[in-house]
Amino acid sequence: MVDHISPERRSWLMSRVRAKHTSPEMRVRRATHRLGLRFRLHRKDLPGKPDLVFPKHRLALFVHGCFWHRHPGCPKASTPKSRTEYWRAKFDSNVDRDAKMSAALVNLGWSPAIIWECETKDDAQLANALKRIFNEAGPALGGPSKSRKGK
Repeated sequence: MVDHISPERRSWLMSRVRAKHTSPEMRVRRATHRLGLRFRLHRKDLPGKPDLVFPKHRLALFVHGCFWHRHPGCPKASTPKSRTEYWRAKFDSNVDRDAKMSAALVNLGWSPAIIWECETKDDAQLANALKRIFNEAGPALGGPSKSRKGK
């Protein structure tokens, strides 16, 4: 299928795609702040430079775009009709890099987690996703607490 946009226009559009401070990331920031969670942004000393880092919980949170990071089962994870081999290789390298960064974080004692772009559209769904992540990570937001002797 022929692309309906000129190469110059496509290049301009793609140059507008940001890596940091995206709309989904900003929605996640606001939601975590409303839940009383405090975080650091884009820590360069951690593999993959997670979007939000919760040092107290040793949790690294990535806000992934469904298209770029291939959210399974999401309609936003479509493949462009032109230059399919290029896009397949690009997407495969993104997914491989994500897996390597997650493994590296685990090796350093961190818990990596992902919020998908499509999960950020609805505030209630986003809050539930964040609560689920933190419940799995530990005692924050009412998650399972680690018992200590004497208490």
